[in-house]
Amino acid sequence: MGKERLMAFTDAVLAIVMTILVLELEKPETASLKALWDMKESFFAYALSFFWLGTMWVNIHEEWRDVEQVSRSVVWWNIILLFFSSMIPFATRFMNVDYHSSVSQGFYGVMVLLVSFANMGLGISLEKIHHDEHDLQAGIRDSRRRLYFDISVKAIGLLLTIFVYPPAMMICVLITMVMWLIPSKYTKHL
Repeated sequence: MGKERLMAFTDAVLAIVMTILVLELEKPETASLKALWDMKESFFAYALSFFWLGTMWVNIHEEWRDVEQVSRSVVWWNIILLFFSSMIPFATRFMNVDYHSSVSQGFYGVMVLLVSFANMGLGISLEKIHHDEHDLQAGIRDSRRRLYFDISVKAIGLLLTIFVYPPAMMICVLITMVMWLIPSKYTKHL
């Protein structure tokens, strides 16, 4: 399978997943500003999930810019990544049912972590098949280093969500998303 075909499939699935996010938002009970304000947590969850998936999409394209070949392992890690990504609309909706529930926030956190682990597996698979391309490997290693930090923050968020403060997971996802927006030359110390 060529890289272009896999990337087109990834683009299509992520576009559908991101579109489904908005369809999972409940409509306000009345047409009033108060009804919209009462949905602020749902809008926050939607926006965070949307931009988190969008940030992941941008970073995947950055990482894949110089990739020339894919292996069966790369394809399967990509499928696993898309599977867990496709659960994000459900997890976001579940969280919106009871925003302050450690169970719903924890489920969201587990899904987010599974996407991150799949992303790491994808990067490792890419690195294995491009072992002699030093520039590409350097970019993949940089992404993996950032993913270690990303996963650590999300794991802390999950623990805080379960035991202390349920919305901690959302805060940690926001922190990691912002970290991915910062150019890597400024995050070398992570």
